[in-house]
Amino acid sequence: MIAETVCSAVAAAGLGIAAVTAYRKRFLSAARIAAYSLVPLGLVMTGVVQWLADTALSVTAWAGFAVLGLSWLLFATTRAVERRRGGTRKERREARAAERRAAAPAAPTASAPSLGPGTRASTRPATAPRGDSADDFSDIEAILKKHGI
Repeated sequence: MIAETVCSAVAAAGLGIAAVTAYRKRFLSAARIAAYSLVPLGLVMTGVVQWLADTALSVTAWAGFAVLGLSWLLFATTRAVERRRGGTRKERREARAAERRAAAPAAPTASAPSLGPGTRASTRPATAPRGDSADDFSDIEAILKKHGI
């Protein structure tokens, strides 16, 4: 009862301020003030204020909010764990089965690791056999002659 009276008084005061603002030829501001002042009156008329008052003093309602909060917490936790693991149980089972199918035929026939096409190891040894030391200097001499040294 007190909440309805307060909301009605706030609405009446807001409409009075809107009337004064309209008298000063500020119609846009007056319309906005009137809109804000009618909100509490509408809440009283629809019964929202009564429902809030009943809810605020009800132990059952607060227990219901606690159950809803617990439900949300469990949902968020399980969703985070599911994302961290990489999907649902069914998706993980299918991924493991696909890995087994892909690995099973390749394992017995594979004798050397496959590097894929275009990345073959060269057939020549990494270090070339050393020849005469004159060959080494001939390359250097050619480079020096090319630059005029």
